[in-house]
Amino acid sequence: MTDIAQHMVYAYAVLRPTSEAARAVAALRGVADEQVGLVETGDLAAAVGPVPAGEFGEEPLKARLEELPRLESLARGHHGVVAALAPLGAVLPLRLATVYRDEDRVRQVLQERRDEFLPLLDRLTGRVEWGVKVYTDAGGEPAGEPEDDAGDAGLSPGRAYLAARRRRRRGAEDVWQAAVRTAARIADEAGEIAVERVAHRPQRGELAKAGGEGGGGHGENIANDAYLVPADRAEDFRARVLAAAEGEQGVRVELTGPWAPYSFALPPTQAAQRETA
Repeated sequence: MTDIAQHMVYAYAVLRPTSEAARAVAALRGVADEQVGLVETGDLAAAVGPVPAGEFGEEPLKARLEELPRLESLARGHHGVVAALAPLGAVLPLRLATVYRDEDRVRQVLQERRDEFLPLLDRLTGRVEWGVKVYTDAGGEPAGEPEDDAGDAGLSPGRAYLAARRRRRRGAEDVWQAAVRTAARIADEAGEIAVERVAHRPQRGELAKAGGEGGGGHGENIANDAYLVPADRAEDFRARVLAAAEGEQGVRVELTGPWAPYSFALPPTQAAQRETA
């Protein structure tokens, strides 16, 4: 039992208690460079680690989540533990910054939510998450023949400017429509393999910079979807998504994975997200 006067318990994921899981967590360090371990109760376990109460209590944790560098560090540490456990089989990732007052409270939550966690683990067994984002490509050309300025030679500067603006608007609309068509084709093709899909809100600003397979550059994020895919069909899924993205100019598709199934894990209850009492 951790010293609750000094420590709280950070929870990373729910999984089944096995000897493989015990060996895996023994090699892991968590968000506070703590030794990760398992808290078990019957046929469920949680991967957890003791973290300083002075850093992970309600107020300091809230401050950490509001500072981008510290938030990124926390997210990397959290994901590192979950990613290391994912190859073991079904792993239910918990939401970032899920903190409990002690290990007894972790056991209590596992017992209270057993009928929720076990069917979810069964559903996730042998399945992984893939992310698919569709962007308009700011550096691409819309489909069709590009218009030039030759027809503007006899126009006044003001009329030529307005004509150029109309062409740019038509070009942007063409690219947007191409991205929408691509997103629809991908959803149809991916749906033939994936067992579930979650449509996330399209990203904006810095978050919309693509970085996975096919990523790079800027553009408007049209679709931001997650798919739950049988692990043994991952290559088939990848090939069909990329094939569905071919043939449209001015469109870019970002494909990432396989990941632990973050998008398909039930969010923790309000009480489970953060407890300081």
